[in-house]
Amino acid sequence: MGFWKDKRVVVTGGGGFLGRVVVEQLRKKGCKHITAPRSAQFDLRKSSAIHKLFTQARPDMVIHLAAVVGGIGANRENPGKFFYDNLIMGVELMELARRMGIAKFVAIGTICAYPKFCPVPFKENNIWDGYPEETNAPYGLAKKMLLVQSQAYRQQYGFNSIYLLPVNLYGPGDNFSWGTSHVIPALIRKCIEAKAQGHKHITVWGTGRATREFLYVDDAARGIIMAAEKYNNSDPVNLGAGFEISIKKLVNLIVKLTKFKGDIVWDTSKPDGQPRRCLDTTRARKEFGFKAKVPFEMGLKKTIDWYERNPI
Repeated sequence: MGFWKDKRVVVTGGGGFLGRVVVEQLRKKGCKHITAPRSAQFDLRKSSAIHKLFTQARPDMVIHLAAVVGGIGANRENPGKFFYDNLIMGVELMELARRMGIAKFVAIGTICAYPKFCPVPFKENNIWDGYPEETNAPYGLAKKMLLVQSQAYRQQYGFNSIYLLPVNLYGPGDNFSWGTSHVIPALIRKCIEAKAQGHKHITVWGTGRATREFLYVDDAARGIIMAAEKYNNSDPVNLGAGFEISIKKLVNLIVKLTKFKGDIVWDTSKPDGQPRRCLDTTRARKEFGFKAKVPFEMGLKKTIDWYERNPI
């Protein structure tokens, strides 16, 4: 509680899915000076807007969560936008933070930064061992440059920045929009709408053989805040739940929890994305004591309950 009492914090993306939870948890920890800029007021791709933001907010710390994101389809349709917007936001924010003397910068990367074929579980030392999965490589590489910038700025300027690699997130308040949602909210919406409309099947992309790991949003926010408090090194750190589930098993679980009684049709003309995803979370436990708490099925139930109360 004492750590955050007098801290002034800018949380980019503070109005988003993860950002709202980070802001809420910071407030519970006694942080009274939180600025969560909105894109309509501050275009974080422009240094002039960032300078204005930092001048007004006078932060001691920046937690950079803002990102232009989407599922496989959105990544395939917008590779240039996803690369440019994510790269330029990170580069400009960290550069202005350094120049304006901000004490700490917390950069949030992505599991999409890892090579397409990476030993499982992914260890931080493997991050440079190959090219990312093609459908999300522009996004993954743009976010990966924050790691390069963080390490270069610490080396040359002594700038205190850290870089975290969260696995796929899910939870209440997620993005359920067609076209930009990730796999869990997309599947939940498909099942609930199909059940409501009496459809006899749902269609799912790929073969179902790919695997993923998922971290509940409250756990992710807690991990980010723990790192902000305790971690001061530019070596990357994974944030995950430490389990792996196939997309086929995930679909079957969501079908069961939503009580959808129809069939599952696999559209194998669509890509699976990265073959496997599962993180080694040893470094997070060692460096700042983070371990995920929310069991996966419990988190899914909470997410489904939230969407049933807040349908699109």
